[in-house]
Amino acid sequence: MGKHIPTVRTRRLTGELRRLREKSGMTWESVAEEMGWSASKVYRIEADKVRVLVRDVKRLLSLFSVEGEEREALLELAKKASEKGWWHQYDGAIPEWFQFYVGLENEASAVHEYQLSLVPGLLQTEAYMRAILSTAPVTDSDDGIDRQVAVRLARQARVTAQEPVTLWIVLDEGVIRRLVGGRAVMREQIEHLIAMGELRNVTLQICPFNKGEHASMLGSFKILQFPQDEDPDVVYLEEQTGSLYVEKLEEVRRYSLMFDHLREKAISGPESLSMLKQAAKELQ
Repeated sequence: MGKHIPTVRTRRLTGELRRLREKSGMTWESVAEEMGWSASKVYRIEADKVRVLVRDVKRLLSLFSVEGEEREALLELAKKASEKGWWHQYDGAIPEWFQFYVGLENEASAVHEYQLSLVPGLLQTEAYMRAILSTAPVTDSDDGIDRQVAVRLARQARVTAQEPVTLWIVLDEGVIRRLVGGRAVMREQIEHLIAMGELRNVTLQICPFNKGEHASMLGSFKILQFPQDEDPDVVYLEEQTGSLYVEKLEEVRRYSLMFDHLREKAISGPESLSMLKQAAKELQ
């Protein structure tokens, strides 16, 4: 059995199990004694650090005297939480530290993103992807790059789905000025940004150089929002070999305020599309 990778559903399920334990007045130790487990296992389940089986959820719900519609809803959630996402077919192409993000993104209703140096993955063309992937510090094999491209293209399906994810993207001007892959590749990429920016679920803004300093000059970030009230926003920060997830409410709020500042600093959507069209023209 592979390493447990948390998802939105497992996060929601384990949060509910923790809430029910606290409501019952039981401790990790008392639950462990009743279940025949160690207290550390109860902690790891509630912290979403280990996979929780449906049969164990049934036993826990009985222990907490959960019946009726609430029990049925939680068992249904447990069954869905145990299902593998589409990205598991690409094992090896997605690092474990990124699989959690893909799962979150797959369930998100909205993504607010600021990018300092690269076009966001959900809006990249295949040629742009390949140019980026081929310049990695440790270049993958052709087959490995093909699999990474396939994953990124599969992620993009949500942008044009019948019930699409809502994107609000703010790009630093440097993103559209850097000639990734050469003039032809970059022109195609900018033309793709123009097309995506005209979708009803995509808002695209550019923060030009002449706007001066702003709130997020130190790096890129994403804020993922979810349709269920019990699933709080998550901030995602990516590094070369790992990632950081910010979930504390006050810290998430600071990033939300930062994104609001960036939206105000950037030029409007129509102005940004005009700037993109001019940039594409200059690359002809």
